Amino acid sequence: MSMTAAGVVFVLSLIAVLAVAYRYFGDYMYRVVVGRRHSVVERGIYKVLRVNPEGEQSWKAYAGSLLAFSAVSLLFLYALLRLQHVLWPNPDFPGVTNHIAWNTAVSFVTNTNWQAYSGESTMTHLSQMAGLSVQNFVSAGVGIAVAVAFVRGFARRKTNDLGNFWVDLTRITLRILLPVAVVGTIILIVGGVVQNFSGGHDVTTLTGGTQTLTGGPVASQEVIKELGTNGGGFMNANSAHPFENPTSWTNWVELVLILLIPVAMPRVFGRMVGQNRQGYAILAVMGILAVVSIALTNGFEIHGGGTVPQAIGAALEGKEMRFGVSNSATFGSITTLTSTGAVNSFHDSYTALGGMMPMFNMMLGEVAPGGVGAGLYGMLVLAVITVFVAGLMVGRTPEYLGKKIGAREIKFASLYFLITPLVVLTGVAAAMATSNHTTMLNVGPHGFSEVLYAFTSAANNNGSAFAGITVNTGWWDTALGFAMLLGRFLPIIMVLGLAGSLASQQPVPESQGTLPTHKPLFVAMLAGVTVVLVALTFLPALALGPLAEGL
Repeated sequence: MSMTAAGVVFVLSLIAVLAVAYRYFGDYMYRVVVGRRHSVVERGIYKVLRVNPEGEQSWKAYAGSLLAFSAVSLLFLYALLRLQHVLWPNPDFPGVTNHIAWNTAVSFVTNTNWQAYSGESTMTHLSQMAGLSVQNFVSAGVGIAVAVAFVRGFARRKTNDLGNFWVDLTRITLRILLPVAVVGTIILIVGGVVQNFSGGHDVTTLTGGTQTLTGGPVASQEVIKELGTNGGGFMNANSAHPFENPTSWTNWVELVLILLIPVAMPRVFGRMVGQNRQGYAILAVMGILAVVSIALTNGFEIHGGGTVPQAIGAALEGKEMRFGVSNSATFGSITTLTSTGAVNSFHDSYTALGGMMPMFNMMLGEVAPGGVGAGLYGMLVLAVITVFVAGLMVGRTPEYLGKKIGAREIKFASLYFLITPLVVLTGVAAAMATSNHTTMLNVGPHGFSEVLYAFTSAANNNGSAFAGITVNTGWWDTALGFAMLLGRFLPIIMVLGLAGSLASQQPVPESQGTLPTHKPLFVAMLAGVTVVLVALTFLPALALGPLAEGL
């Protein structure tokens, strides 16, 4: 089987599994987020937190609870990393330095999982399990909770209530993330992923030297890092490491885990607003953008320009041979389409245009299908912008799902979209205007691409990198940490504000002039608006980096 044919089979098998998961897993998630009964464990958690599970919150109270929880999580994780050397000496690592602890705590709390360190030589097992893995669960739960609250804004009428953050987070974590993670961990252990509490084994290399192979609870963290679209690896090599991703079929399983929740979220949206066809429309836009991205990335890598790639038939540099070029390109595309950040190949070694695609995926806002929760609410904000543009074209008040899109709503939507580009481009400008850009491994367009990729990844809460740039310095750790914070929480505040504005409205009935938002015309318009907005915003920066290098 040719490399191209194998890649097509790989993608089609993914689509087949996800098509089934969309309906059945999506329906299960819907029942979880709309259910009214609380388990014994959940009631115990509410009692400890002193939360009334029957009480609901306005968008401001919901946002306040979310920000308070995230702030406490950040402080706890920072303290744990700084003090890990006195908490558990296996492996016997020192406390994490202040700027890396700050960057890492922000990274995992914001669902970014940017790593300016080597996990197997920096983090103790306690830090990995009680710190990083816990945040993999709850930061993913926060994203899904925000998406659910946003959809309630469309589904409800004349109310200030969007649900209860503490109830949403608890249910999502215990009923969705945890059960799938347990099953997934068992599957990966069967596939050869390491799961133990070993402090490491000394082995003799082929050259006669000695190397320490660190063990640890890898499989359990690997599952939630993919399922929660987190991306932070137990090992420095991430999903390219054989302890994390041993074979081609475990590579396929990990991609299923990455896509499972983001693909099912439009089903939850359709069920909650009472129109499944609306969910299919959103899924169609996500699917179109994803398929085009995966096809282009594969094309650029399989038919890469240059003497060596053309001579051997593909761009093999930076790829693991057990996965091959196509599976590596597909993995790289999916992880940047979903804000996951996990890597099984070296993005810095991609061809110029092949490396542009992961960057462009993140610039889209990672909405195809995006991170857990974040992909859905990002696409719905773009849908609001699309119906606003369509309303201007025909000269009538824009509406989406019976809710009018007025000045207040479009301000929230516009600010949501503008925040991330502002953070990215400001960060790139600051790095290039100071001596901090000298940490680039390369000069010229490719070096600029490394800086652009770093801030794009941080502000979009992705976490992958063009690893040719050194970012474990005080300036980079601090700057990227602030980019992650602003890129995560400011958009969430805008989403919740928009949800509150929509929930307070009385829906208006459809008329002959209402734009059908479930038909192919709207799907095409939404896909077009998504791409055009990104092109207008980031094309100059792309022209200085990957486009200049590719041409």
